[in-house]
Amino acid sequence: MHAPTLRHCYATEQIVTPLVPVQLSPSEPTIWCKLEYHNPSGSTKDRIARFILGKSVRSGQLRAGSEVVEASSGSTSISLALMAAQFDLRFLAVMPETVSSERIKMIKAFGAEVRLTPAAEGVAGAIAEAARHTEERGAFATDQFANPDNPAAHRHQTAAEIIAQVPARTVDVVVSGVGTGGTLVGLYQGFCDFGCRPVPVVARPTHGTGAYEAECSSFSARIPGVVDCLSTIFREADLADRVAIDIDDEEALETARRLIRHGFPVGPSSGLNFAAATRAARELRPDGVVVTVFPDRMERYFSTPLFD
Repeated sequence: MHAPTLRHCYATEQIVTPLVPVQLSPSEPTIWCKLEYHNPSGSTKDRIARFILGKSVRSGQLRAGSEVVEASSGSTSISLALMAAQFDLRFLAVMPETVSSERIKMIKAFGAEVRLTPAAEGVAGAIAEAARHTEERGAFATDQFANPDNPAAHRHQTAAEIIAQVPARTVDVVVSGVGTGGTLVGLYQGFCDFGCRPVPVVARPTHGTGAYEAECSSFSARIPGVVDCLSTIFREADLADRVAIDIDDEEALETARRLIRHGFPVGPSSGLNFAAATRAARELRPDGVVVTVFPDRMERYFSTPLFD
């Protein structure tokens, strides 16, 4: 196999997304929101896909035609499918069968393969199947739940962008839901590199009574990509004085709908992040700079409860 030839230069270029102050009503606090849906595939996962694949191509670990495998509920697989197409690589996405049809269509549109695992096994089942395939085929596993290059992408890129964009040049609170943990861990580490000591806030969606689903599955099936127990990155990170804020998943969805009506074309996790950031601003640092992320765009959720 020969070295990959880039079909378009943006596969290796850092995309700078906007950071904007958002206040949905005069009585609510202002939250600084990183509009990550401006990335090429429409999600923040483009950052880790570009970082991991680019590094592996430059080192010679990946060559044209190499197979890349990832277990993902959707957005990471979409980003890897796009970047694999850019780098002339083959990509297999392993996902629970409950993912939205929009995500599957987007992945296949980039020429990638999709393998669905039983819904009852959750994301853990997809991870196990991806590991089995990787071992049998000798494929390259991006391993988003354990790969240190995941948080490194946000530590060295996203955090630096935010510090350059926020007028105060400092961050007091950083809020994010946790799937792989890469966004929250990487941003926290990056802000600390710049001399900030922000409070890291874990946004957790709850369903109905607030009881979480078992077996390391999603907190709520209606907020894709936010899971528990799976991330080595998050478990091993030193997030000093971290705080968890639970948000009812209906509140998260309604917040996402409010954001959409205000002109932000976001998905459910953006509603979760913004609702938790609003509460953090009121309870933790009323006069502080509170930053969160809008991870992806609404189009991949048209068939989900967000648009019921």
